[in-house]
Amino acid sequence: MTIRVVIADDQRVIREGLTTLIGLIDGVEVVGTASNGVEAVERAESERPDVVLMDLRMPELDGAEATRRIRAGLAGTQVLVLTTYADDESLFPALEAGARGYLTKDASAEEIEAAINAVAEGRTHLDPAVQQRLVAAVLERRPLSRGDVPPDDLTPREAEVLKLIAAGLSNAEIAAALVLSNATVKTHVNHIFAKTGVTDRAQAVRYAYERGLA
Repeated sequence: MTIRVVIADDQRVIREGLTTLIGLIDGVEVVGTASNGVEAVERAESERPDVVLMDLRMPELDGAEATRRIRAGLAGTQVLVLTTYADDESLFPALEAGARGYLTKDASAEEIEAAINAVAEGRTHLDPAVQQRLVAAVLERRPLSRGDVPPDDLTPREAEVLKLIAAGLSNAEIAAALVLSNATVKTHVNHIFAKTGVTDRAQAVRYAYERGLA
């Protein structure tokens, strides 16, 4: 199946370069481009692509708000941010708006290809430096103090893993972030499911938000 992509960037040279680069990827087709956030939303609505490659600092409507509108109206369209900026003021609004991936413009062609394929499948794909900062922010947002007991007999480590599940990380990404083996993370996830009574990751995310862990 061909992955259909819309490219949104206010710089014509970058749009053209990305169109050429992505056109060389097997199984991926560029179906539209946009030079500002309003156009990005319009192209997404008209083309209904699988992925929108989104810059953030664009005229008329910034990329984060464009992402929010696209995700609100088009459940089948994922957003992959490709931007010069990786500061907190750019990163967190974009992820909170629903972006599934975040790369900086120094990403290689291979990284862009991998990210497009990942987000098209509904998976998260983050630049490693971005992922580390996201993990730090998630874990610091509501740290567990010595007297703070996690709900349902979760251990502090299981609570950390649950927070990262709620942030959209896969088991492999959680393992890398917490410097654990994949098998250890899988064991933690199984314990979390058993203790909380959830049966899948979507329910785990809801549980985390309802308990104030995310």
